[in-house]
Amino acid sequence: MRCRSALTSLLVFCLLTACSTPAPTWRVKAAALVEDLVKQDTRVLFPQEYLSLLETFEHGEAVLHVQGDEVEADVLYLLTLQKGSVLKDELYKRKLRLAEEERQRAAAEAARIEQERLMLQAAEAEARLREQEQRAAQLEAQKAVAKKETIIKELLQQQTLSYTVRRGETLPQIAARTEIYNDSSLWPLIYRANRDQIRDPRQLWPGQNLKIPRHFTRDEAQEAKRYSGKK
Repeated sequence: MRCRSALTSLLVFCLLTACSTPAPTWRVKAAALVEDLVKQDTRVLFPQEYLSLLETFEHGEAVLHVQGDEVEADVLYLLTLQKGSVLKDELYKRKLRLAEEERQRAAAEAARIEQERLMLQAAEAEARLREQEQRAAQLEAQKAVAKKETIIKELLQQQTLSYTVRRGETLPQIAARTEIYNDSSLWPLIYRANRDQIRDPRQLWPGQNLKIPRHFTRDEAQEAKRYSGKK
């Protein structure tokens, strides 16, 4: 702020004394350069260098307007221009560096966003794959259950639901047959299902068509075995 005020005061002073003092060759360019550097925030970015330049210009103003030495003032104005040229180069390099840093920051941000996008896509793809695998597993399980039910139904259809008594056969012999129960102790199940035509479980008649129960509980099977053991 002090530099700005000093420069403004010097410029006003120069305007007031311009009619009485001849302008050196480099004064106008030096003054314009100082003002331009102020607009570019050089005094903030390079405070020491800008202060040195301003002091050189102010010295030239003092030599011109106080001492009236145009030649010496012009030397100081030219030195101001030289310092300003160096500062402009530094400003340009700084702008390039800042632009590169901004480019790198933008590239890094873009890379981060792209990585997050790819990770999100991968996560969504993995979730879809798990869902497809779960659906496939459920479908396979359903197929397995359906196949098992079909097999059971076919087996039930193949199972003997009735049996024709042969000469000399007994209920234990019939129950022991592979296509019946494969267990002679389950004969009471057949007896109870055919009480309408079997009065004595120990006596069967050839040609009797007996019903063979297929849907009985475990308790009923256990009870049949206990009954069988008593007889």
